[in-house]
Amino acid sequence: MEPTSLSHSPRRAVVLLSGGLDSTTCLAIAREQGFECYALSVEYGQRHAAELTASRRVAQAFSVREHRFARVDLGQFGGSALTDSGIAVPMEGPQPGVIPVTYVPARNTVMLSLALGWAEVLGACDIFIGVNAIDYSGYPDCRPEYIAAFETMANLGTKAGIEGARLRIHTPLIRLTKAEIIARGLELGVDYGLTVSCYQADGSGRACGACDACRLRHAGFEAAGLPDPTPYAHPPV
Repeated sequence: MEPTSLSHSPRRAVVLLSGGLDSTTCLAIAREQGFECYALSVEYGQRHAAELTASRRVAQAFSVREHRFARVDLGQFGGSALTDSGIAVPMEGPQPGVIPVTYVPARNTVMLSLALGWAEVLGACDIFIGVNAIDYSGYPDCRPEYIAAFETMANLGTKAGIEGARLRIHTPLIRLTKAEIIARGLELGVDYGLTVSCYQADGSGRACGACDACRLRHAGFEAAGLPDPTPYAHPPV
């Protein structure tokens, strides 16, 4: 694909799409804001690959302009319950102030860098990522300070930034609770039955109902006063 002139490109955005609840809501918001959306999913060696299957369903439902998959094997390094089968997925719920073992070293840095590369080729000045600093404040690469630092780097280290195109990282969910994210998504017509959030969903996308991601998802629907469409092997308690 040939680079597109920034001055003549449409209002394009690259949206990082995992296939989970948050990234799907983020895609809906980007579309509502009038962006032509290019979805990027990353296969990084995660154990919960059912999310990637879900990303295909979501991308199709939203009729994105293009959906690409990037592959980088963070599993070769391990260090996370999401990429290393030797580390158990936590079942006791998140602990405030503690970085959980589901943190994947450098994951958001890698994903944002891939999105940045594609955005520059597309002539897109906008990248959307569904990070959240409320429900999972233990993740250092979900903090507003980190996102601001990456945006600064993006504008310093790219041809587009040096030539005067202001690159922006959008984080529309960063200050929302899970219930608020769900309510916002439903306002925009998101079908959460298409999404998968579980850290160890089976091949059909059925959620375990016990991991931290399942607990947060289910609690979010309960707090919003809405039915949870997730197929669980064992409903969260």
